[in-house]
Amino acid sequence: MTDRTPKNGRTPLAEPAVASEAPSRRPIGILGMGSYLPRQIRTNEEVARTAGVTADWISERTGVRSRHTAAPDEAASDLSAAALRAAVAAAGIDIDQLDLLIVATSTPDELGPSTACRVQALTGARNAVALDVGAACSGWLFATQVAHNWLTANPSARYAGVVGVEVYSKFVDPADRGTAVLFADGAAASVLGPVPVGGGFEDFRLGSDGTGAHHVLIPAGGSRAPASTDTLGTLRHRIHMDGRAVRDFISEIFPLIVSETLVRNRIKLDDIDAFIVHQPNPVLLRTLGDRIGIPRDRMLIVGNEVGNIGAASAPYALASAAAQGLLPVGGRVLVAVFGAGLTWGGALLTWTGASSIRLAPTAAAQSAARPPPLPSPNGRGSASGSLLPHASAAHAAASAGQTSQPPKRSSS
Repeated sequence: MTDRTPKNGRTPLAEPAVASEAPSRRPIGILGMGSYLPRQIRTNEEVARTAGVTADWISERTGVRSRHTAAPDEAASDLSAAALRAAVAAAGIDIDQLDLLIVATSTPDELGPSTACRVQALTGARNAVALDVGAACSGWLFATQVAHNWLTANPSARYAGVVGVEVYSKFVDPADRGTAVLFADGAAASVLGPVPVGGGFEDFRLGSDGTGAHHVLIPAGGSRAPASTDTLGTLRHRIHMDGRAVRDFISEIFPLIVSETLVRNRIKLDDIDAFIVHQPNPVLLRTLGDRIGIPRDRMLIVGNEVGNIGAASAPYALASAAAQGLLPVGGRVLVAVFGAGLTWGGALLTWTGASSIRLAPTAAAQSAARPPPLPSPNGRGSASGSLLPHASAAHAAASAGQTSQPPKRSSS
């Protein structure tokens, strides 16, 4: 992205709206972003050995070069806690100022309680109402609308933390080339709160089609097929995916999300400064982006580095774009997500300059016993951030550096 002047020609943003204003008029946006990637990295060469393919086969068909894998003692809550701490530090607030904490995931710590309650305990977010949202790879955006509406309807509410997280590596069959080469682990979080008038989220549109739920799922482990010798022996606790059906769904829904968001808001493709999109397969995503007409420098591809991290994919891309300075203050961001369920969603966001802190492994981190100490929180300003070393997510601390719908599908 070269010219980062906002395409909408807007005047500078006004001061944040005060809580006494009518709830419907209080703009809510993103105040800080954070992300966390586990230390272990699996290369294409490693994945190829058990999946029965070559490293080149993986690269050519998916575009994924590497993916991160959680440690045996790391669960979704651990990754979430690290990402949330980073987002809170980036927002320049204290974690006990969160009034709402939502975790979006398909790979929770356990069937109950909610993973959000585990994250609350790990982070000390003692004043937050904690709950989970299950919408697969669309989860973060679904959870973001819940948080947005919560804050809009409750003028006394201060801030909300929204986390997207997956630990897919514990549910992938290493011998299944259709899933083993794509799915990986990671977490990304956002802090939502009042932003200047003219900023924040302007539009949400979510949808679902439950008749396609069988296309990608983990068949056993729930109340329909509890764990048994049979479910374990037939690998029904692993991810099962009809790759062709999922590809066809994405090829249909992604262009529709974009076109209908533009029409609904009476804007053009060129008015969008950045496209933040779920990252199921970088090759497919780039092909579809070109077909839609999205300039390549306005759609950040991160799946090549991290694979498909489900509910964390879109917020991870947003955190990365912010950390790299690719989002101008006042610029418009179109968010598009799609996933199992089937689910999908689109949103329009006017960026207000939130900072981003990313935690990821470096060479030094491989032998590090503990992460660096938590510095003074970074205030909300122009986006900044860096990739920083860390230890286990359980101990990680943030360090500053940086549709109408398709045919026959119901929509909210």
